[in-house]
Amino acid sequence: MALFRETADVSVRPATPGDEAAIARTQLRAWRSSHAEVLGADVLDRLDAVAVQEQWAQAVSAPPSSAHRVLVACDGPRVVGFVASAPVEDGVELVALEVDPDHQRGGHGSRLLAACVDLARETGAGHVRTWVLEGDVAREQFLGAAGLGPDGSRRELASDGPDVDGAGPRSVAEHRWSAEI
Repeated sequence: MALFRETADVSVRPATPGDEAAIARTQLRAWRSSHAEVLGADVLDRLDAVAVQEQWAQAVSAPPSSAHRVLVACDGPRVVGFVASAPVEDGVELVALEVDPDHQRGGHGSRLLAACVDLARETGAGHVRTWVLEGDVAREQFLGAAGLGPDGSRRELASDGPDVDGAGPRSVAEHRWSAEI
């Protein structure tokens, strides 16, 4: 007789030392899955996985302040997503929010966002904001469904990969999305 769970064993918790490998793997897999066209597959292939892991180890074990947070989403004992936030003016900025492509659409992103917003509210934050790569329709739909919207701010970033004509550095745009909390 097969045993089935009525609810999944899913959770969100603060990241702890030892989570950095799973966070880095999740970030790289998610970026390669959703940003190859905008950032360039060649650029994403050159990312140094060890350096990314070391940066996450630093963010988890020695954040710049107690208001900087890294939370992870778990499916059972396995880390399948994460969110990192930093304090800004009277709010919080999501500097990263990624879910492993194999675990997307399972509610992990929503749980991460909700947990981050709950922690921000506890500190008196009045808003949440994040930056979205131009053309990332899936992220726009996710954020829109969660109550965030574009606030009119835009920034240009340079990538070290060639532009679509191969003539120079690739330029990518990000739009800021925000919401009052």
